[in-house]
Amino acid sequence: MIKEEELRAYLSESGALLDGHFLLSSGLHSPNYVQCAQALKNPFWAGEMGAALAAMWHDAEPEVVLSPAMGGLIIGHEAARALGVNFLFTERENNEMVLRRGFALKPGQQVIIVEDVFTTGKSTLETAEVVKSYGAEVIGAMSVINRMGDKTLPFPAVSLVKMDLTTYKPEDCPLCRSGLPVVKPGSRKIK
Repeated sequence: MIKEEELRAYLSESGALLDGHFLLSSGLHSPNYVQCAQALKNPFWAGEMGAALAAMWHDAEPEVVLSPAMGGLIIGHEAARALGVNFLFTERENNEMVLRRGFALKPGQQVIIVEDVFTTGKSTLETAEVVKSYGAEVIGAMSVINRMGDKTLPFPAVSLVKMDLTTYKPEDCPLCRSGLPVVKPGSRKIK
């Protein structure tokens, strides 16, 4: 299994940990951003991270892994492979998280949500609402990185690495005051 120090070194080496001035999907600003796609582009490491997440899971056995697109696609697939279950994903349609492409969940089905990064928990909770709408049950969630700070999810959750990264309200952002241009690297549109 991957050791945390080894994973942190790889995240840095792969270019997944970025420094600058970033607009997060929450609307907050940060001098740091985690672009997990840079780490997950390596199939060996993606497989190792998926296997490590599966090994950390000790609660109820999932029947399916469900991930929100885009960030959760690769790691969700690799975690599902390691758990020996099917993999499905949600997508945004008219700004709402939905199952498409013929995907469906069965009532009572045990689902684990897998993400690349927990930041605010918003996409995880939106994905959980999709699960509930089918009468299935969210038994937990997993991520490569947890940067939620003290915030928790309403079900069991595990992450390979916890990172407390600095955030600012736009009106309090020292990066804005210094004139550093802001970059919006994520996939979700800001309201």
